[in-house]
Amino acid sequence: MIRDQGFGTFSRKASRSILRPFRVLRDEGPRSFSARVLAKAHQRLAVNTPAMLVKTEDAAQVDWTIRLPQHGDPITVGEGPVEIAWIMSPPGKESGGHQNLFRFIDFAEKAGHRSTIYLYSAAGQVSIDDVHGMLRSTDAYPKLAADIVVYDSEIGVKPETQALFATGWETAYPAYLDGSRARRFYFVQDLESSFYPLGTESLLAENTYRFGFHGITAGGWLAHTLNERFGMTTDSFDFAVDKRHYSVTNTDRRTEIFFYARPVTPRRAFEFGLLALKDFHSLKPDVTINLAGWDVSNWKVPFPYKNLASLEISELNGIYNRCGAGLVLSLSNMSLLPLELISSGVTPVVNDGENNRMVSDNPYIEYVPASPMAIARALAEALDRPDAVERSIAMSESVAEVNWQDSGDQFVAAFERAMRG
Repeated sequence: MIRDQGFGTFSRKASRSILRPFRVLRDEGPRSFSARVLAKAHQRLAVNTPAMLVKTEDAAQVDWTIRLPQHGDPITVGEGPVEIAWIMSPPGKESGGHQNLFRFIDFAEKAGHRSTIYLYSAAGQVSIDDVHGMLRSTDAYPKLAADIVVYDSEIGVKPETQALFATGWETAYPAYLDGSRARRFYFVQDLESSFYPLGTESLLAENTYRFGFHGITAGGWLAHTLNERFGMTTDSFDFAVDKRHYSVTNTDRRTEIFFYARPVTPRRAFEFGLLALKDFHSLKPDVTINLAGWDVSNWKVPFPYKNLASLEISELNGIYNRCGAGLVLSLSNMSLLPLELISSGVTPVVNDGENNRMVSDNPYIEYVPASPMAIARALAEALDRPDAVERSIAMSESVAEVNWQDSGDQFVAAFERAMRG
């Protein structure tokens, strides 16, 4: 914890401002950090230059309207292990997307396939030693057999590569251009074109869904959307929950609520959540409101709250078990949190929409119209239920058979069907 002592005349606010870039780099990884640094540079440079996650030369070279020769006759593997290349941005300690991606690489390895991870960044040098150090420092990432190297477009992936995965919109460009005959796949965890205002980046991200890759997506909504809107061949795997981390430990009545607060992630609708929670506080002024997911001390929050900032996985279950309800807003693909909350006996309150309903139909998720007062009422009603304790146990039992191994089996089966031809 950073304290005022030792900072001389610096105020707490000043110290936070100085340290914020380091927190972003540590917590969200180089992908997010690079996007912010590049955006700031773009604003301040006297001569403006494009600042994007993808290398501009890669974006310029891809003509997805004409199929490249290496795409015309992709490799099939009739039986046995497949040599897989995964191109990804450098992972960060609290990058949930990377943690989930590593989980599925682990499933592929346990199914007998071999992997190599290629790190791609438009922001400059990538330190493999730093990445290995980060991976050793946390239990949020599984231990993989895969080698981790920097992607070099002059060399490309290993000649023996048989399958090539893009894992984020910017990595689809080097995956498209790579000279290998490897069969192209796209591991899609969200509709990334929606992360940006209408403009160059939203267009470049959307175009990747037209590259002809085989998409394997997190949940059914993405598979449906990419197939219907862009004609992509898609399979999907179900969301699940790791019950080693999330379970009911408190069988008393719960008197707090939880909000997944991510002001730096627009699709998590932080400001909208504050509107709903302000209304909730008016209804339930004595209820403790826990905000976790980001340090919000520099944001104006119009009600009393506990700022839990970023938490280790090992800390979450204890927090959840104090809470009777949790607010998780998702404007694109649903978050993993609703099922984790359910496993801990917390009623998830989620904004209604097919992007969420098509991912999970668990009856204990409260899908609520996107009205701040309606959401406030739903949170209050979850706390006031006379059967709240019994319900918390029942909801946890509803995901007792929902596990990531089944999702991994779905992923491996879809991958092998495509590879076997």
